Formats: sequence, structure tokens, C-alpha cells
Amino acid sequence: RSSWLLVAPLLTPPVPVITAPPCSLCPEGAHRFQWIRNLVPEFGISSSHVKVLSSPAEFYELLKVQIRTAKRRVVMASLYLGTGLLEQELVDCLGETLEKSLQARGSSDLRVSILLDYTRGSRGRKNSRTMLVPLLQRFPEQVRVSLFHTPNLRGLLRLLMPERFNETIGLQHIKVYLFDDNVILSGANLSDLYFTNRQDRYVLLQDSPEIADFFTELVDAIGDVSLQLQRDDTVRMMEGMVHPYRGDKVAYCETANRRVMEVINSARTRQELLHAQTFHSSRPGSSLSSQPSSPGGLKPEPDTWVYPLIQMKPFGIQIDEMVTETLLTEAERDARIYLTTGYFNLTQAYMDLVLGTRAEYRILLASPEVNGFFGAKGVAGAIPAAYVHIERQFYSELCCLRQQERVRLQEYSRAGWTFHAKGLWLYLAGSDLPCLTLVGSPNFGYRSVHRDLEAQVAIVTENPALQQQLHQ
Repeated sequence: RSSWLLVAPLLTPPVPVITAPPCSLCPEGAHRFQWIRNLVPEFGISSSHVKVLSSPAEFYELLKVQIRTAKRRVVMASLYLGTGLLEQELVDCLGETLEKSLQARGSSDLRVSILLDYTRGSRGRKNSRTMLVPLLQRFPEQVRVSLFHTPNLRGLLRLLMPERFNETIGLQHIKVYLFDDNVILSGANLSDLYFTNRQDRYVLLQDSPEIADFFTELVDAIGDVSLQLQRDDTVRMMEGMVHPYRGDKVAYCETANRRVMEVINSARTRQELLHAQTFHSSRPGSSLSSQPSSPGGLKPEPDTWVYPLIQMKPFGIQIDEMVTETLLTEAERDARIYLTTGYFNLTQAYMDLVLGTRAEYRILLASPEVNGFFGAKGVAGAIPAAYVHIERQFYSELCCLRQQERVRLQEYSRAGWTFHAKGLWLYLAGSDLPCLTLVGSPNFGYRSVHRDLEAQVAIVTENPALQQQLHQ
């Protein structure tokens, strides 16, 4: 991600923390986090459907396998698509799968929807758009490419700001890769570095139709308020939609808020209804039958819960921020929180909570040598040093408060690699394994909270095997 605002002073006041009410029915263990479903849909699944990937190569191979086996839908949201050979192979996989789908049925049931950022995806003569135009030309009825343009980059600012820096005003930063009913949540972009030697996080949710439906609808909603790539590499808005930088900004943001909140609220309603039906059908003597979806005939009881957390401050949506601040606030004494980010630029509100709460913290950061901007030319080359400066300031404050034992900083260093992983792990007091993790696109920094479109999931589990996967 580009420079300037990545290291901008954090001058905004902290957002008031929304304190989670204790769950009176189930206050202990993993279920203590059920308050999150007051904000977003709750998806109960079996832990056997969750797989944690560990390497960029594994992530890349899984993307290709999932594309080749997709029958109904491929939905991919990323900051950008790179222009190298590995990225071209992904595009070729999409083309081959679409072609096979057409040949098998005469008319394809497979739909491909790709959401990228406009500014990042349009940079240079060869870019994300030129990579995808051939797909649009070959499969105009099956492929949709949406390019989100922040409403904050407009007027003179848009005309005068250099191309290299215009993305600092705001981005589409969500990373979701979805194939039929399988969903990959990650912080990785569709670029060769993220397929080879740029360490990130990746979680696969298998056979999870409700979660896949939610993220399909979310990407569709953002796509509807985005510029649509055409077969001649031009862009245009959907009929009747407010333009993001030519139209009225307030009207555009209100429309976007309405579309995204419709997705969140309708999914919440569906899941609450499903939860009520499942509860009643599991009661003795109930006439409602369970859906056979396991070898034993009955759907297994969920031991893992997934909560999608959305952050789109330009549209007035700050669910991820509220949940993250509440988790940091409510963490009890002797609980442990592991936090990692590729860019150590926590908001002032998050820093204050780390310094002022009782839990133990282990914060993993990129060392200067594995920062993605290390060795870059111009302004960008100074970014690793700027992060070191922020880190030293934070550590000095820890020492002044005598908190350096409770809050420990560590740097990730690996020869030949860069570090882009981000997330949070929560270990309850007395436990050696995490019961909750956050995984997705946010970096916990100024831009993630205030400027960009972000999404991650909170995964809560009481299954020891999955907890062990998350711990590793």
C-alpha cells in the first residue's frame, strides 16, 4: 500500500467504545462472544469445515483448484490483480473453466464477479483492467468486473494528486475469494508476491453456503456502487446509480450505506430465523425434521461461529471498529491477545486500549527488512524507517508506564520474504489455545478504520483441534 497517509499522524479522536453486555445465558467459554450477533449475522458451522493455510504457494494452488472445480459462482474481491505470469495463469484458469461450462451446457450457469479498486487497478499501461478485458470480451454474459472508486477522491484533488499517491485517499481493500460454497478469507492480494514470498494469513471455510451467500451479496452490493469495466476498457456506472466522484457525495454515500446495510440486516434476519428453527427442531417431541447433511443423517451441532465484520467509514459503517474496540476493552486480566500487522500504525484509540487495559499483549510486527516498502525508490523508501519511529515511540511510552512486561513487541524477520499478515488472537485466562481470531483485510491502522473498505471475520470456536490450527 502506498505512502503518505500510511504514516500520517493519527489526529482523530477515539471513537466511543461500545461495551458488550455480558451474555446472561452463556457467559463462559466461546459463547461469551454471542453479543456480536447483535450487530452482524452469526453463522454456526462445524470446525471440520475450517482449514488454516500456511504458505503463499498453498494459497495460490488452492485458488487454481477452486477456480477449475467451480460450477456456479466465482467471486473475488481484492485490492488489485497483478500483471505477471502467475496472475495470467489465474485468468487463464477462469477462461478455461468458463469455456468448459459453456460447452457442457450450451449456456453457462457459472458466473464470475471480480471486485477491485479503481485507482490501484488502473495504474500503468498494463494493469488489472487490461488483464481482465479479454475475459469480458469472450464471456460478456458471465463475467462482471467492478472497480470501486472512493467518493473522497474528487474535484481538484483528483486532478492534481499524482497517480502513485491517489490511492492514499481511500481504497477497496477487502480480500475475499469465493468458489461455489467455499470461501477464503485473507489479507493477500492477487499478485505474484502474495503467491510466492509475501507471508499473509488465509482461512478456508468449506461447504458453507450461508457464508458464501453473504459475501456474494456483499461484493454485489459494493459492485453496484462501483464503476463497471467494459469490453473496450472504458468504465461506466450502472443505470440510475450516483457517480462516486462526479455525483453528489452525500447521496452516493447514503446509497452505498443502504445497499451494504441491507445485506448485513437481511443476513442477520435469515440467520436468526434459522437459529430459531434449529432450536425448536432440536427440542424433544418437535415435529420439525432436521436436514440430513452428515453421514449419520443429522446436521452436526455447530462448535464454531463465524461473524463477518465490515468497516466502511466513508459510508458510515464501523462495525469492525466497534467489535475490535470492545474485544480489547473487555479482555480480562490474565487473558492474552496476540496482534499482528504488516504496518504498525495503530489508531490512537487502539493504542490507548492496549496501554490501558489489563490483558497481556504480544504484538508481532514486520522488521524493516521484511516491510513491503523496504528498498523502494522515493518517498516510499522511507516508510520502513517511519514505522520503526512509530514503534520506538510506542515502546518508550510502554516503558514510561512500566508496561513493557505486559505488552511485548516482536519483529518478524525472514531472509528473502516480506510480511503482510494481520489479525488478532484471543486466549482466555488459563487457556493455552485461542478461542477467537480475527482474519481478513484490516491492518488496525488509520486508513483501515477511517478511509478504506474492509472486511474480516471473527471466528469463535470451542473445538480444540481448530484452536490448535489457529494457534500455530
